[in-house]
Amino acid sequence: MGTLVIVESPAKARTIGKFLGRGYTVKASIGHVRDLPKSQFGVDVERGFKPRFITIRGKGNVLQELRESARKADRVLLATDPDREGEAISWHLVEVLKLDSRSANRIQFHEITREAVRRALKEPRPIDGRLVDAYQARRVLDRIVGYMLSPLLWRKVRAGLSAGRVQSVAVRLICDREAEIEAFVPEEYWSITAQLAFPGADNEAHPFEARLWRQDGKRVHIPDEAAAWAIAEELAGARFTVAEVKRSQRRRNPAPPFITSTLQQEASRKLGFSARKTMNLAQQLYEGLDVGPEGTVGLITYMRTDATRVAEEAQQEAAQVIDEMFGREYRPDNPPRYRSRAGAQAAHEAIRPTSVRRTPEQVKPYLRRDQYRLYRLIWERFVASQMAPAVLDTVTVNIAAGRYIFRASGSTLRFAGFMSVYMEGADEDGEKEQQLTGDFSPGQEVRCLKLSQEQHFTQPPPRYSEAMLVKALEEQGIGRPSTYAQILDTIVRRGYVTVQDKRFHPTELGRLVVDLLKEHFPRVIDVEFTARMEEALDRIEEGEVHWVDVVREFYTPFVEAVERAKVEMQAVELEEEVTDERCEVCGRNLVVKWGRFGKFLGCPGYPECKYTRPLLNEIGVACPECGQGQVVERRSRRGRTFYGCSRYPECRFTSWQRPSPHRCPRCGRHLVEQRRRGEVERLVCSDKQCGYSARPENVAAAAPERV
Repeated sequence: MGTLVIVESPAKARTIGKFLGRGYTVKASIGHVRDLPKSQFGVDVERGFKPRFITIRGKGNVLQELRESARKADRVLLATDPDREGEAISWHLVEVLKLDSRSANRIQFHEITREAVRRALKEPRPIDGRLVDAYQARRVLDRIVGYMLSPLLWRKVRAGLSAGRVQSVAVRLICDREAEIEAFVPEEYWSITAQLAFPGADNEAHPFEARLWRQDGKRVHIPDEAAAWAIAEELAGARFTVAEVKRSQRRRNPAPPFITSTLQQEASRKLGFSARKTMNLAQQLYEGLDVGPEGTVGLITYMRTDATRVAEEAQQEAAQVIDEMFGREYRPDNPPRYRSRAGAQAAHEAIRPTSVRRTPEQVKPYLRRDQYRLYRLIWERFVASQMAPAVLDTVTVNIAAGRYIFRASGSTLRFAGFMSVYMEGADEDGEKEQQLTGDFSPGQEVRCLKLSQEQHFTQPPPRYSEAMLVKALEEQGIGRPSTYAQILDTIVRRGYVTVQDKRFHPTELGRLVVDLLKEHFPRVIDVEFTARMEEALDRIEEGEVHWVDVVREFYTPFVEAVERAKVEMQAVELEEEVTDERCEVCGRNLVVKWGRFGKFLGCPGYPECKYTRPLLNEIGVACPECGQGQVVERRSRRGRTFYGCSRYPECRFTSWQRPSPHRCPRCGRHLVEQRRRGEVERLVCSDKQCGYSARPENVAAAAPERV
């Protein structure tokens, strides 16, 4: 039979099989084949925390097929993913297939291309015991926390709850941020902006803005409207002259190529993808897709990485493409080097295209829309990371008006550099920089066209979006980027948080659980302690400590805390929200309950009466499609809010954006809301081809309600 190669997924098996040809058979394990038992603790504490791994239910036929193929093969090679989880799958396969663990039967590659796979075949190695130890430590620690804490929460709060070593800390971050927002006291302040221009009709057609900066040489602070009007009256008729001009050049460097966490963040900001969707699409691009004449090939390198290192060959190819597409001046003299964060796995590469010459437009006909959008994001980010910095001419102008100084600043692009390909997104919108053109010089007189006062309030810290939470988890060293998608998915499904306007809001249940864990298990839910545990797992992987010692150091005080909590933790009964709606079976008032996919209505007589029905949260807008039902909020399986008709399934109207009661004055379609920080910023037409957009107050006058 020749050589049997085992990978995790059928898609990966198909791609690699086409590269290897005769003499090789490629099979898929379809993920992990063994795990700890679901219904038992599965860890022998007395025997050095020995985990008891069993065959995962449903994997019997897969393993039988692999055993038969292994018996017929002259050699078995394990080509699972090049990370801790991939090493664990290979280790489990060695155990199950009874292979020699000391033999060189493990191969790995960071991109699924013909050259990379054939190169890996020449460099087999034994299973890396340190990676396996780190995997076992993580799995045992997670089992200890989940298996001992979750039943405690069932008894003290509500059945079906779960606690996790990392997920509980993620919920705590969201709850702590909500507490900051609630405790925040906004302070009023005002700003004064002058619209200025040089004298002359032509110049007044191109005014610029300057904001009041100093008063009597000190930074100005305007606390209220009265103070703002007093300054405005004093400035009435004042002579405005240029006092100082500062010119400089600023270089703006490109962002490094993607790692797992930054890919999730940027896909959320720019494409609106959830972390889970991003990783699913990246997996497809990595495992290989048919791109026409070239056949099936992996389009990107391995997507679970925390290193920004780039292979020298990839940099050379990128340099050639940049020269051809943009010109030599767009490439730096030396290939850029980016510093990975402390603890990053040096053997890994950043996420990049397997070939820069495979441009997004070239592969677009062969990819689905979202596959193309993510590939384009990765391609552009990588190419930009290898390009020259952008150069901007900046100018700052101080303008005197009596005892006041106004300041105007702006920039113009001298050399686009990497910005001609890609610009990094941001979680919050910043102030747009104006372009200041003209020959400013001290002593010049400037005409004030308009003076405006604007009220402001200091803002609380924003609630976490997916991108912001992933960034916070990574910066504080909590969990691993490859697990973030699952963590975010879990805390929504468990009802600890909800997602509203793409921001995480803690539920009453989430806050209650966090408060209980803070009181009785402060170490488990402590951000710094959780980060130190991740560092300990890295040290196991480096061979610096033994995994059993790490687990034992955590286990002893944790068990003592569990025993104390069984006695000291007070049982808490969450009050059920009673509604006016009646149960159709027994007539009792229905109550609001939490389920796997969010809130629903259920009979309080459960388990005797098992009547349930969806909770329809009406938004006060008639269905724009049928006109008979009401638009209601619903939740997808991933916890994302969307809007649909209350008459479903008779009417199948759905919308990801909240519908408005108004109609488009151009085409008659319904308008939807565009929000920022929870506030409606604009109303836009639901037909993207129409393109109508206006502020809500303008729409109310121009577009009367109609269905």
